[in-house]
Amino acid sequence: MGSPTRQLFGTDGIRGIAGEFPLTVESTYLIGRALGHDLVRSKPKPRAVVGQDTRESSAWIADRVMLGLNSVGVEVHSAGVITTPGVAYLARSRKYSAGVVISASHNPWTDNGIKIFSGDGFKLPDSHELAIEQEIFGLLKNPQDPVGAELPAIPSLPGEAKLRRDYIEWLAASAHADLSRLRIMVDCANGAATAEAPELFRTCGVEATFINATPDGRNINESCGALHPETIGHAIAEKNGQFDLGVTFDGDADRALFSDAAGKVVNGDGVLLLAARDMQSRGALKASTVVATTMSNMGLEIALRNSGIRMLRASVGDKYVLQEMLKTGATLGGEQSGHVIFRDGEATTGDGLLTALRVMEVMVRNGNSLAELIADLKIFPQTIQNVRVREKIPFAEVPEIQRAITAAERELDGNGRVVVRYSGTESLARVMVEAESEARMRSLAQGIAGAIQRALGA
Repeated sequence: MGSPTRQLFGTDGIRGIAGEFPLTVESTYLIGRALGHDLVRSKPKPRAVVGQDTRESSAWIADRVMLGLNSVGVEVHSAGVITTPGVAYLARSRKYSAGVVISASHNPWTDNGIKIFSGDGFKLPDSHELAIEQEIFGLLKNPQDPVGAELPAIPSLPGEAKLRRDYIEWLAASAHADLSRLRIMVDCANGAATAEAPELFRTCGVEATFINATPDGRNINESCGALHPETIGHAIAEKNGQFDLGVTFDGDADRALFSDAAGKVVNGDGVLLLAARDMQSRGALKASTVVATTMSNMGLEIALRNSGIRMLRASVGDKYVLQEMLKTGATLGGEQSGHVIFRDGEATTGDGLLTALRVMEVMVRNGNSLAELIADLKIFPQTIQNVRVREKIPFAEVPEIQRAITAAERELDGNGRVVVRYSGTESLARVMVEAESEARMRSLAQGIAGAIQRALGA
C-alpha cells in the first residue's frame, strides 16, 4: 500500500479560487490554526511572519490565517505586500518559526493560495505538508470554536514597513557591481514586485522605468508579467535601443524573465547559462554542476556541456530543484519559467529581484549585452500543449496515452525529448515535445495531446 497523497497542497502550496474551498472564510482560519498547532508543538513561543500579493482577496485571506495562528498562541507579524522570497528571507533572518505567503503567483486574480516556509526559509517538504493537511481536515470535521467569529481581527495591511525595508537592504547589499550605467524597463505584473522593486533599483543606482506597477486588486498578471514576457519585449523594441535590458516578474516575484536590448525574450534557460558561466569563472559553481528541470531545453544542456558544466534534471517545481541542489551540493539551479535559485549566498528559494540583480551584475562584469552572453544558446524547437482533464490517472495506466508517448520517443530516437506530466496546480496535462524539426515537434505533440483528450479530456 502506497503512502498517502496530499489533497490540498500542490507543487506550490495550497491553491484555488478565492472564496471557494479550500480558500473560504472558515477554511483559511482553520488552515492558520492547523499550522499554529504544528508550530506550538515544536516551539514553546512560536512566531510567524505573513506576507501577501496584490489580489483583492489576499488581505482577507491573510487576516483569517493570521487570526487562526494567533488563536492558538502564535505571535504573528505582517509584512504586508511583499514578494514570496521576501517572506522566506524574513523567516530565516529574523528567526521566525514560519513564513506564510498569500499568493497564487502567476494565476488570475480570482485565484489565490497559501504557501508556507519553515523557519530556515525553505518550503516545507511534502511529508510535513501532508501532516498539516491531515490536521486541517481534522479541524474541518471538528472546528472546536466558532471559526474565529468571537476573536478580534488582526489587520494584515499595511504591515510592518521595517520588514519590507530589511529585505530590500539585504538584496541591495548582495549586489557587487556598479549597476548605475544600466537602463532597464521593469514589468511588475501589477503584483508584489510593485512594493519592493522601485526602491531596490533606486538604492542600487539603476536607471529603471516601470510598467504595470499600479495594482488595483484585479489586474495582477493581466496581459503582463512572466506569463506574457512579450509585453516587455515589445515595449523594449519600440524604444529602439534606449534600454539595455527588460525585466518581467510574475505576481509574487519569485521568478523573472528578461528581454535583451532588441526586445528578444530570454527565459530561465538563458539565465542559467550566463549565470553558470559567470559563477564557474569565479570558482563559485560547485562541482561545475547546474540543476535544471525536465522542461529545460536540450540546447541549454549542450551549451553548458561545451563550457564543461554538467546539467542535472529535477522534477518541475522550484521546490524539487532545490531538493536536488541540496542533495548534490550544487550552487545554481532553476527552471525555464524563470525560477532561479542561487545557493552561493543566503537565498533559499527562487527570487526574481535577486535574479535581476545577478543578470545585471554579469552584464556589467563582462562588459557584454544580454544577447552576447547567450549568443551560442541554440534552442531546439519546443512546444507545450495543455489538455484539460477530468481526472489525473497515471499515464502509464492508460494504454492509448502510453502508446502515443512511446511512439513519439521512438521516432525522435534521442534527437529530441518528450515530457508529459500533470500540472501541480490545475486540472491540466502538459505535453512538451522538443525536436530538431518544428513540423515533427508539432505533429508528435498533437498526437499525444489527442490521445490524452480522447482518454481523459474534461
